[in-house]
Amino acid sequence: GTHYTMTNGGNINSSTHLLDLLDEPIPGVGTYDDFHTIDWVREKCKDRERHRRINSKKKESAWEMTKSLYDAWSGWLVVTLTGLASGALAGLIDIAADWMTDLKEGICLSALWFNHEQCCWGSNETTFEERDKCPQWKTWAELIIGQAEGPGSYIMNYIMYIFWALSFAFLAVSLVKVFAPYACGSGIPEIKTILSGFIIRGYLGKWTLMIKTITLVLAVASGLSLGKEGPLVHVACCCGNIFSYLFPKYSTNEAKKREVLSAASAAGVSVAFGAPIGGVLFSLEEVSYYFPLKTLWRSFFAALVAAFVLRSINPFGNSRLVLFYVEYHTPWYLFELLPFILLGVFGGLWGAFFIRANIAWCRRRKSTKFGKYPVLEVIIVAAITAVIAFPNPYTRLNTSELIKELFTDCGPLESSSLCDYRNDMNASKIVDDIPDRPAGTGVYSAIWQLCLALIFKIIMTVFTFGIKVPSGLFIPSMAIGAIAGRIVGIAVEQLAYYHHDWFIFKEWCEVGADCITPGLYAMVGAAACLGGVTRMTVSLVVIVFELTGGLEYIVPLMAAVMTSKWVGDAFGREGIYEAHIRLNGYPFLDAKEEFTHTTLAADVMRPRRSDPPLAVLTQDNMTVEDIENLINETSYNGFPVIMSKESQRLVGFALRRDLTIAIESARKKQEGIVGSSRVCFAQHTPSLPAESPRPLKLRSILDMSPFTVTDHTPMEIVVDIFRKLGLRQCLVTHNGIVLGIITKKNILEHLEQLKQHVEPLAPPWHYNKKRYPPSYGPDGKPRPRLHNVQLKPIAEEREEAEEEVHLLNSTTI
Repeated sequence: GTHYTMTNGGNINSSTHLLDLLDEPIPGVGTYDDFHTIDWVREKCKDRERHRRINSKKKESAWEMTKSLYDAWSGWLVVTLTGLASGALAGLIDIAADWMTDLKEGICLSALWFNHEQCCWGSNETTFEERDKCPQWKTWAELIIGQAEGPGSYIMNYIMYIFWALSFAFLAVSLVKVFAPYACGSGIPEIKTILSGFIIRGYLGKWTLMIKTITLVLAVASGLSLGKEGPLVHVACCCGNIFSYLFPKYSTNEAKKREVLSAASAAGVSVAFGAPIGGVLFSLEEVSYYFPLKTLWRSFFAALVAAFVLRSINPFGNSRLVLFYVEYHTPWYLFELLPFILLGVFGGLWGAFFIRANIAWCRRRKSTKFGKYPVLEVIIVAAITAVIAFPNPYTRLNTSELIKELFTDCGPLESSSLCDYRNDMNASKIVDDIPDRPAGTGVYSAIWQLCLALIFKIIMTVFTFGIKVPSGLFIPSMAIGAIAGRIVGIAVEQLAYYHHDWFIFKEWCEVGADCITPGLYAMVGAAACLGGVTRMTVSLVVIVFELTGGLEYIVPLMAAVMTSKWVGDAFGREGIYEAHIRLNGYPFLDAKEEFTHTTLAADVMRPRRSDPPLAVLTQDNMTVEDIENLINETSYNGFPVIMSKESQRLVGFALRRDLTIAIESARKKQEGIVGSSRVCFAQHTPSLPAESPRPLKLRSILDMSPFTVTDHTPMEIVVDIFRKLGLRQCLVTHNGIVLGIITKKNILEHLEQLKQHVEPLAPPWHYNKKRYPPSYGPDGKPRPRLHNVQLKPIAEEREEAEEEVHLLNSTTI
């Protein structure tokens, strides 16, 4: 038989009245301190109570009916505003980043606010080969020393490139350090933690939003190996958080606010990649902890609004939502699955390497003096990046431009050196599908430059992700995959051209046929590398096919992404965001992790045998002074309330913050409340001597239905309860007597301890069967229990439990 039960202390309906029986609620009760976890159960009860109150009043008057309608529509209003703001800010960031990136190379004299491409749009003096050269655009060498060509010009442009890169990087890190320290990094690990119920005050505030928007433009323009896609999710969540304060339904309820933040993260990915459906799936698969159906609809709507606004702004001037939108005309063939899977293997290996190397570097940064000088670190990384990047045309390019060039198929109008093929003189007319041709010298030199760019990007991305400027990981990972994919694509194309009579090519690659598309390999490689780092699957495939508009390439993308996930998982199950969450010590219970150990609640609960006894409150025989002393002497977030020291039966649970606020409020508002006043958590006040001071009733702040488990509950069940209900703490009882408490922190410590030290002692098949053997064998004797931490009979455990109860009985508070 099973040895666990879940009980609710007190009346079954009490959960709906957590803040009951007060004439007026105490302001501040039910709120949370910074760096604390919210109580999902309590927040949901609060929301149900509010909803019931509004429904009961709506038929009383037209005004109440209007308030009811406003409450019902406030969810849609807040996601609409979030979508509008996210789209507008993304458009602004895209335009500003493009202009400032080109500022490193020169300036448009006819209109200073034009970037390089816009400057030459209206010129009649551009040529097909040199379409980016026009008299209106001046490089810094032309402006400063009056030379357009030659060594002097090259050196001057080199110096100005480094100067602007360092200026942008210095300005970005200084703004972050002085005004908004939370604006650094990607933001996605913290948003995942916040969505799981953690409070980080100011992380989604207006200062963070303003500084992140400005510094994101500067960081991208500085040429560092980072992207703006991850930080755009943070920007969108800031918008969602700020707008949620306009609506009481969301501003007063932390659980409801997280529904808005889930929708905001979908809007963020929607504008980052121009992929509304991919954004919704990203929110569902990667960042959200609690995702009810109505949040799915609102996320979809927020993503739609954000994409519509960005499309209206048209930041890239190509009527697309992204810079690297491409269309391919040739189908893929079955034999190409082999190189696609090899790209998936490369993506998985890159992901595993990057996560380990980046986490090792970030840990070193935290533990050495180097971490104390964030400005210096950013300047050094920016200087190395600029010095190495300038000589190579592929690293000098903005990373998004590089991806665009690698994704683009070689048509008749391409002037890139990647398309420098030797033309067939017999071809009489230009067609869209140019047959496979032998590579020219330009292609071979481009491959060498791409190989160097690949090594450079791999090394620099490891050191760049995690520095104190806004830095996304999506674009650098995609660039690494796109470079590797394009190299593989050209290799397969040349192999098919020179060996078209081989068995694998014979059926598909006839002479003169357009058989291999190297740009498609770049796209598959980009998806594989991004999948290897983040371990996303479904949302990633949808994002990439929305990016490229190629529905027929879903199978290659799926094959590469799944392969990269499997290969990456072979080296470690964590994606980069989960690894950073663990590195920063955030209280995040990952739903993807499986708990396979056989420990019990009694093994994890506090207090341990060596600890001081459990701090508890009694129902009606403690004074205000006793409770204040207990609060000052301990640092616990809450205290179990028991009937009496003799009985030890559980009554409820009182939070430390609520107790402090309630006592302070009572001292100010109620006369006669002094240190010797009796505190009563019971429904009826006990009879007191006539001369005693007025008692303080605190039943209203008592949680009458705290979650409890017995000491024999398997930890597998406890972890599941914490994950699925979002609990902060759970009390452990034995026959109704309180033995101890398990908090989220205890569970995380236990999981970490098991991961590091303890290997399961039970055989593998023990975990596959959900069975918990009875305590007594067929002979009626206690059956020994086997689990990770200790091996001892039930009788000994009983003695321990009795000893713990005895310890509790002798507790003096």
